[in-house]
Amino acid sequence: QLQLVESGGGLVQPGGSLRLSCAASGFTLNYYTIGWFRQAPGKEREGVSCISSSGGSTNYADSVKGRFTISRDNAKSTVYLQMNRMKPEDTAVYYCAATLSFSDYDWKTGTGFDSWGQGTQVTVSS
Repeated sequence: QLQLVESGGGLVQPGGSLRLSCAASGFTLNYYTIGWFRQAPGKEREGVSCISSSGGSTNYADSVKGRFTISRDNAKSTVYLQMNRMKPEDTAVYYCAATLSFSDYDWKTGTGFDSWGQGTQVTVSS
């Protein structure tokens, strides 16, 4: 089964930036649609962003649009989430997830994503 590993989380001040990475152990991510999700304490998981296997299609939650950028480097089999102008409300555990489905998934909820990483903590605080 595909195993995903997130990295790049940490503590950042408001207005700062972080870049998260999502890679697979022993597999290539090149054929998968990849989503980034986050879950803050006491809140439901929410979709942050999603990118198609080719990278030609992306989606963003309204709360991060214009601040976050999802991208992928298929040569490195890695997907990135560049987070700029970060806010305290971005604090959460961030997960990446993968699906081979072309359409039977919901990037806003995570439904249809089959493989998930263990998550990486992102804290935005002064």
